Amino acid sequence: MTFNDNARVGGNSAKRRGGAVAAVGGGAVGLGAVVVLLISMFTGTDLTGLLGSGGGAAPGSGGEQVASCETGRDANSDDACRLAAASLDIDQFWAERLDGYRKPQLVIVDQQTGSSCGTASNATGPFYCPPDETVFVDPTFFSILRAQYDTTAGPLAQLYVLAHEYGHHVQNLTGVMEQYPNNGTGADSNGVRTELQADCFAGAWVAAASEQVDENGTPYLQPPTEQQILDALSAASAVGDDHIQAEAGQISNPDSFTHGSSAQRTRWFDEGRQGGVNACDTFSVPGGSL
Repeated sequence: MTFNDNARVGGNSAKRRGGAVAAVGGGAVGLGAVVVLLISMFTGTDLTGLLGSGGGAAPGSGGEQVASCETGRDANSDDACRLAAASLDIDQFWAERLDGYRKPQLVIVDQQTGSSCGTASNATGPFYCPPDETVFVDPTFFSILRAQYDTTAGPLAQLYVLAHEYGHHVQNLTGVMEQYPNNGTGADSNGVRTELQADCFAGAWVAAASEQVDENGTPYLQPPTEQQILDALSAASAVGDDHIQAEAGQISNPDSFTHGSSAQRTRWFDEGRQGGVNACDTFSVPGGSL
């Protein structure tokens, strides 16, 4: 997805932060656990201890504005600026659809930083930390996707990941996380339904992203091309539980699913893209129809 070169994006509130060291704690929601397992599978390095449910470290504070990020042209040329700029569009999208919406903090991670949910880095992947109401993304994560996980991780794929994490923020604000707490793994688990709903929310945003405008009325983003949509679908498929298990040489085991299959993730992304936010009630769908 391409930003309009003259769109004004300097008003974003994203912070760049890094250098703090912490142990990964519980409560994070998003792609993080998947990435830890992938790294363990593909490198032979045992990182599964990072997925423990310990208390984690106190969140880091402060941070700097993302440098040289004032226009859409800047966002098109730099991953960190692209994420920061997209936060303006995603926040505007949700403010128009959810009464009482409040913006999460977006932290662009340099190497690693702390949160109430533990360490944020490219090893833990992008995640949303509910106690902090903060989305953490290390842009080098996309290089990992490109290099190891059979996806190009182009601009729209990157923004799909960001919109997915913002979807978790919406679930936190609306009480979905409290109403449907983690009840373990499995194809019909609350965890899978939560992740698929976030995929659907991301798809709904993609469909309307080019309608959001800056202070001058200039759309932030151009409508996505078909190739960009395919790239986003590829990213969704790459982090499907069955694809991860297959890449590790394992037989697909739905009882161990935490995020949904590749087919489910791409399907719910498209459900949102075609039907909008109202099409995203994954919790009322029978397990066999997910």
